[in-house]
Amino acid sequence: MAGSRRILTAELLSIGTELTVGETRDTNAGELARSLTDLGVGVGRIQAVPDDLAVVTTAFADALERVDLVVSTGGLGPTPDDLTRESIAALAGEKPTIDPALEIWLRRLWSRRGMPFPEMNLKQAWLIPSAMALPNDNGTAPAWWVDRPDGRIIVALPGPPREMRPIWTEHVLPRLRDVGAGRDIAHRTFRLAGIGESQLADMLGEELLRARNPIVATYARADAVDVRVSAVGSDAGRDGAPARSLVDTAAQRVLELIEPYVWAEGETTWPEAIGAALDARGWTLACLEVGTGGSLGTLLGDRPWLTFTESLTLGAPGASAHEGGRTMAGLEALLRPAMVVGGAAVGVGVRCRPRGDDTAVSVVVVSPDDVHRERRQVFLGGANGRSRAGLAAAAVLLARLRSGVRRDGAVVAEGFSGERPAPAPRGRGRRCCPGRAVSDRHR
Repeated sequence: MAGSRRILTAELLSIGTELTVGETRDTNAGELARSLTDLGVGVGRIQAVPDDLAVVTTAFADALERVDLVVSTGGLGPTPDDLTRESIAALAGEKPTIDPALEIWLRRLWSRRGMPFPEMNLKQAWLIPSAMALPNDNGTAPAWWVDRPDGRIIVALPGPPREMRPIWTEHVLPRLRDVGAGRDIAHRTFRLAGIGESQLADMLGEELLRARNPIVATYARADAVDVRVSAVGSDAGRDGAPARSLVDTAAQRVLELIEPYVWAEGETTWPEAIGAALDARGWTLACLEVGTGGSLGTLLGDRPWLTFTESLTLGAPGASAHEGGRTMAGLEALLRPAMVVGGAAVGVGVRCRPRGDDTAVSVVVVSPDDVHRERRQVFLGGANGRSRAGLAAAAVLLARLRSGVRRDGAVVAEGFSGERPAPAPRGRGRRCCPGRAVSDRHR
């Protein structure tokens, strides 16, 4: 096992022509990159290569010139176009031979099913002198751990995720920790609603976004905009400060700028955040949508606290049966029977309709405490607008669930509000940011 080199950098190779022609989507690389980053190993490149011996061998050789660790997935099958073993052997200048223990293990896999053993599969029992086989309990392709003379490491994993993942977590990660891979690192991620990435970048400013340690970065996700604060401590930290200290200091500064928009931290999802807020009060939820294509219900998914969901088109008779169908009162009138049918303590109603090139959204939240009405305009129309309407409704709902409302009607904020009342009267001005809302609570 390598011990003379600190394993601080890595590259990932995804091997297989099915990847480079687009027949299969590579889900392994992102998972491995996140795992290595959490370990403190920086991932410099992720590359997909076809089943070509020269190309794969060159990819391994070039990666080993740059980094301490190369992790490959794929190319460990028994067929002639599975070339990962041949490439690593060629690079090492070693000849693969059949390992007796691996051959016995492979033959038993077939014999216990009463099937003849295909001699082609003996290729999966190959080893080279510098390689150690890592067991695969979910397939027929053992992984390889290869120690290079200069202390670099190659890890070759099977491509199917159900095979790759257990080998990685049970055998590779523990060995990487044993050889002291990675640096002291830490990170915190804040999840934001009601603000675009460019607006967020303006709010944070260049000084924060251009800093190198800690690093503050923004990411536009499908369901939120994230701000990630990460740092490397120890040898790369200022004055030897630990990574957690660097991150917490920077995170406090970031929060001072963005806190009104933060609805969660880490990898929390909308269903998790809303479910936790409901569970804290022992409430259940009913959801009624008009014109959204069911975007909010799809976002929330199948949850025990979601007791009723219904989605109507804008032209459905039921959508316009109450007070013209376009008013907040009409949306509330549709929502209340849904709450009764679902036996829910809380109801959220959302209606969206085109407004120019964007989408107008109306949200009503009915709870045992009060009735909250809010209007928003979200960016783009069509399917994009409908999807954003569901996210806007989730933000309004979560804000209300996290607010304590006294009997006199005064609101006591508890964390993320997501509400930005506009000073201009409703209908004046163009508001395309989903975080900019016109409060209609008393209308």
